[in-house]
Amino acid sequence: MSAINYDYSDFHSLSIDETLELLQTNLNNGLNQNQIHDRLKNNGHNTIGDESKIDYKGMVLHQLCNAMICVLIVSMIISFAIHDWITGGVITGVVAINVVIGIFQEYKATKTMNSLRALSSPNAVVIRNGQNEIIDSKEVVVGDICVVKVGDTVPADLRLIEGKNFETDESLLTGESLPVSKEPDNIYDKEADTPVGDRLNLAFSSSTVVKGRAKGIVIKTGLHTEIGKIAKSLQDDAGLISRDPSKTFFGNAWKTIKDTTGAFLGITTGTPLHRKLSKLAVLLFWIAVVFAIVVMASQKFEVDKGVAIYAICVALSMIPSSLVVVLTITMSVGAAVMASRNVIIRKLDSLEALGAVNDICSDKTGTLTQGKMVAKQVWIPTFGTIRIGDSNEPFNPNIGDIEVIPKVSPFEYSYNESEDVGIIRSFKEKYLNGELPSGMDSNLFRQWLEAASLANIATVFKDKESDDWKAHGDPTEIAIQVFTAKMNLPRSVLTGENFGGDESERNNEKSDESEVPFEHYAEYPFDSTIKRMSAVYKSKVDNRYEVYTKGAFESVLKCCGKWYVKGSEVSELREEDVETIKKNIDILSSEGLRVLAFAKKSYRCDDVSEEELEMLKSKRSEVEEDLIFLGLIGIYDPPRPETAGAVKKFHQAGINVRMLTGDFPGTAKAIAQEVGILPTNLYHYPKEVVDIMVMTGSQFDKMSENEIDELPVLPLVIARCSPQTKVRMIEALHRRDKFCAMTGDGVNDSPSLKMANVGIAMGINGSDVAKDAADIVLSDDNFASILNAVEEGRRTSDNIQKFVLQLLAENVAQALYLIVGLCFQDESGKSVFPLSPVEVLWIIVVTSCFPAMGLGLEKAAPDLMDRPPNDSKHGIFTWEVITDTFVYGIFMAAVCMATFVIVVFGKGDGALGYDCNDAYNDSCNLVFKGRSAAFAAMTWCALILAWEVLAFRRSFFKMQPETDTPYTQVFKDIWSNKFLFWSIIFGFVSAFPVVYIPVINDKVFLHKGIGYEWGIAILFTIVFWVVCEIYKYFKRHYYKKIDRANNPEKDLEKSSRKDPFEAYSTATTIQSEYILSKKTTY
Repeated sequence: MSAINYDYSDFHSLSIDETLELLQTNLNNGLNQNQIHDRLKNNGHNTIGDESKIDYKGMVLHQLCNAMICVLIVSMIISFAIHDWITGGVITGVVAINVVIGIFQEYKATKTMNSLRALSSPNAVVIRNGQNEIIDSKEVVVGDICVVKVGDTVPADLRLIEGKNFETDESLLTGESLPVSKEPDNIYDKEADTPVGDRLNLAFSSSTVVKGRAKGIVIKTGLHTEIGKIAKSLQDDAGLISRDPSKTFFGNAWKTIKDTTGAFLGITTGTPLHRKLSKLAVLLFWIAVVFAIVVMASQKFEVDKGVAIYAICVALSMIPSSLVVVLTITMSVGAAVMASRNVIIRKLDSLEALGAVNDICSDKTGTLTQGKMVAKQVWIPTFGTIRIGDSNEPFNPNIGDIEVIPKVSPFEYSYNESEDVGIIRSFKEKYLNGELPSGMDSNLFRQWLEAASLANIATVFKDKESDDWKAHGDPTEIAIQVFTAKMNLPRSVLTGENFGGDESERNNEKSDESEVPFEHYAEYPFDSTIKRMSAVYKSKVDNRYEVYTKGAFESVLKCCGKWYVKGSEVSELREEDVETIKKNIDILSSEGLRVLAFAKKSYRCDDVSEEELEMLKSKRSEVEEDLIFLGLIGIYDPPRPETAGAVKKFHQAGINVRMLTGDFPGTAKAIAQEVGILPTNLYHYPKEVVDIMVMTGSQFDKMSENEIDELPVLPLVIARCSPQTKVRMIEALHRRDKFCAMTGDGVNDSPSLKMANVGIAMGINGSDVAKDAADIVLSDDNFASILNAVEEGRRTSDNIQKFVLQLLAENVAQALYLIVGLCFQDESGKSVFPLSPVEVLWIIVVTSCFPAMGLGLEKAAPDLMDRPPNDSKHGIFTWEVITDTFVYGIFMAAVCMATFVIVVFGKGDGALGYDCNDAYNDSCNLVFKGRSAAFAAMTWCALILAWEVLAFRRSFFKMQPETDTPYTQVFKDIWSNKFLFWSIIFGFVSAFPVVYIPVINDKVFLHKGIGYEWGIAILFTIVFWVVCEIYKYFKRHYYKKIDRANNPEKDLEKSSRKDPFEAYSTATTIQSEYILSKKTTY
């Protein structure tokens, strides 16, 4: 037997027999065990990656590959090389803590992702050795005969063999929101370029069966499936090797080295914060090298172990060693908080990046909306318009308000909103109790309900195990069936069918047939070419054969010749009557509703001949003619209850929200207006501006990059959007220097998720490929959860800014203090170090680390989501932060130097002894006491600074200007962050044992116990605190002056900033100029 050609891909052009022959399988018996074993060996398991494997080596490398860690590792190696075990050990601990915490967070995120994958990893039913077997979908191989039914996920790419009323949802692959009706018997021309979505004889991996059942031959598995190809394209990386043909060999080599080094150090990759911190680390490294050289030069390059240690110590004083640990811990805590708020942070850096997002591009279905169709309005001529309220449980027929506007059509009501139309509330109760007004013929509504219920094969049922309402079938039919169930007339009541809750399998037990009013006689399934379906039932009550038809309004209207007027009186359907119906259709469509029409006709059983009975079963064209029009229903996918509020809060936070959807323009526009993405008063805007606000994918794709860039504003809604359209929108936003987030669930969304600054995937309905491409995963698929993520991102960014300022200011203080201290020389002419290496490391690693962690845990500011997004260009390093860093650093260095000088030269005689850098001797008494006092002063100043940076401009004693308890508010403020409070208290107290404990003080820290010197340290700590407050006082007044100069009409500016559509109002004149310039050009 010849080998199977696994690379063959044109199965849509083969017949079923040709496919069976090519794949060497049997239609009835399937594969045997030997074939299965060989194919698993050749092709591997049916997965798009080894998601169960945790790459610990990759996690370690990810934590080590950044400039800050590399600098610490270099310092660690040098410390061990000169046998400075204490310094080297401390640095090793810092690096180890960072790596362990980072790995732990990535491990948790990976395990969570694997759990989500497990939830979406279904079983498959295959025929093997002539028997049906249920296997794990990853065990499926090429040539398996696979059986799928409603609710199943197609486990691999299939060449369909048979299928009745078989439809699949391929939105994850193609982005098309509507189900695709399959045609197993179709065979396509091999030479024709048939798009994947048009190959109706194939079913694709990851698609969901929404109607019918089918049998197919597995033709592709794993990365060879259509969904796997996209996954593989995302995994394939072009790498960092430059092959630019316009460059010389040496030019490409230099670019390769530069890009590789930049990527390794994190200078050219990652979030803005990651890149800026990496650049800072490189800068500080070279400054540290310069400082180390200065230290050695001060000793005339007579470098012994003590000088080498001090040189390393001065160098380390410029490296915020604890910053890496604090940053990792802060982000890990933030990630844990987000996990409790339904957001999984896959990459820690992306949490801070969320704080800079100023544009969010979101899909509609399932993210902004509930992802389930519901009935919204029903119009029955001469009866009235029924309106159905939304609910949080679309499948539950027992909730949701229903009201009716008697005898008024949607068209009539839209032009008479100010008039009292006599809306009847609690319609269901009044209808069932026969309490409707006399002018309303309830029989008309009953007929429409019967048509809606019986021309429908969807099932709605209450699951016995979970006690939840569930449904199976086409989403449109489910919405209609739920409404009929709300009115106590589902198909089960009319036909006696009962439906169980186990995988939608029908329990064909029926109630006593004499009790049910209808008996099924014939059915004409939905045909995508004529867009309607019909069902024929025998009514036992009326002794009639009833034909019920449902479908697209244009299709059903063609079949109608009559309609009801004046109650139950039937009249001919004239041209003007059709126009009336179309006006109502237009009104419903303009509200974003999908409109379907219903019709019927009857045959008296006694008058029906054998030929007519046969006709009812076999002649569709005759069955579906001369029907009586019954009415319309408008259905839609309702927004989630929290979506509108989330959009409003995004706008308040200065973030634009855009909808990129595969749905129709009318529906997209209506939903966008309902949730606040578009203004409700679009009629106030010129048509040219509205045309920019709402575009179709084809319109946007036809524009060149220059034309897009010339638009005064970018679209807020793009309907009928393809994956490429989403990528172009991200590119357009980037060209406008926007920092954007992108949501998506399908494989087709993966390129845009990867290109966006922050990719956000759906955890429940999202594909594994999309989750792997994303930075963040929403475990509840809820748009409002993104608001939680942005808020946490901003809080994290604010807090990072605070502790970065605190740590860098301390580094500046230590570096200045140690460099200036080189001026103090002992009797042998060697510099006496005013702080010992261990003292420096203690302040860097222990004293500063815990308060910095406390700053990382600080609560969100009250105005956090009322501010514009963080500047992605400057990030945390604003000019204010840079200035504060040097000002606070200089203040701290000055008071510490003053403390040392007063102890040694003020109260003492200025004797600096000899060999005081190595160990204690009697000549070093003043130096060791001076170090103790300076150490205490620097420790306490560092702790005071942690409190001062809680607010960059407000006084520490007046953090809350508007408070009812001004004298006690400061105590509430410092107690509100208990971790920070106890960290500072611990830091204050820890200075005493470190100074007094024998051996540790004079052998390790190289300082001595002190007495009155404590008073000097306390005095200069208070001086530092006062100077900080004075500095902030002048800074407050300076920035107030700047604000007044920039915003003379502050209230007007504030209110205009709150208008999310102000840019589009301004665009009116700009757009007019743009159009005129275009006309002139052409």
